[in-house]
Amino acid sequence: MLEISSILRINIFNTFDRNQHLPKKEKNLVIDLTMDLLFSLSLCTMKAMPIQVFTGTSGATQMKAAFRQNRKHYLQEALGLAIFMVSACFFTAMLFSEKGSWSHSIQSEMLKNLLMGILMGSTALFIFYSPFTAPSGSHINPAVTLTFLRLGKMCRYDALFFIIFQMIGGTAAVYMMQFLMGTILTNSPVNSAITIPGKFGMWWALVTEFIIAFITMTMVLFISHHDKLKKYTRIFSGMLVCCWVIFAGPISGFGMNPARSFASALPSGIWASFWIYLFIPFAGMLSAAEFFLFTRRTKNIHQPVIATTEETVKKISEPSTFAL
Repeated sequence: MLEISSILRINIFNTFDRNQHLPKKEKNLVIDLTMDLLFSLSLCTMKAMPIQVFTGTSGATQMKAAFRQNRKHYLQEALGLAIFMVSACFFTAMLFSEKGSWSHSIQSEMLKNLLMGILMGSTALFIFYSPFTAPSGSHINPAVTLTFLRLGKMCRYDALFFIIFQMIGGTAAVYMMQFLMGTILTNSPVNSAITIPGKFGMWWALVTEFIIAFITMTMVLFISHHDKLKKYTRIFSGMLVCCWVIFAGPISGFGMNPARSFASALPSGIWASFWIYLFIPFAGMLSAAEFFLFTRRTKNIHQPVIATTEETVKKISEPSTFAL
């Protein structure tokens, strides 16, 4: 990326150098602005949004600068997971609680899971596209945020605040839903939409959580790099949420999100096998990131050296990632 940026900068400088009437200081300013614009354009189709703040320092100063500029995005992350948890609590209670009105109307467990999948997939799509949550990138998942940090798409302070606000937003939403819904949500078998292993046990839940996290992030990274399919990444992500609720839910409870699992575990006081839902999503998504980087390196080895400015611009404008 640095080599591409250097080549592009030289070409831009040579272009402006032909205009002798433009002062050198102004030339450099225009070049810097052009580079910033190109970099922003290369990120605009991502969901690791270009929100990094550069103060030239580190530590508390950099952290304060990041918070001042990006706190609205942190709040959007909190709101995004809050919306997801409100839906999870309401629909789980209505479909699976003995007091739920829908539960008595729908007897088939398979049909309940199917409806739950459609409803939660639709909720995810709303979060991904809503102007109230999309500007932050709609990570709503610490495993997604940490993966983008690993890929160099975020600074560590933004990642830290993203994760903190995700957990706050999700947990606050569950407490609110407990207050509003009462025992229909808090009593068994709903237990505040807790994620716990299903009838197949803990180890099957562990394997399932790893697989769905790996597949989800692999899809996000590769589809968002596909010229024709990248605009459908959010739709694919919503479809996967739907599928995981239906097929992974009965096995693992469909966590895949440490903040989502924590948001139910703390208010319910149920921490059974919580370590699976805390660590395995990170393992799955970070493994997907390493697989993605490996395939990209392998592909680049066999690609010809960039020869023209046109090819350089095309390469630097290529989108990189999307979040769930």
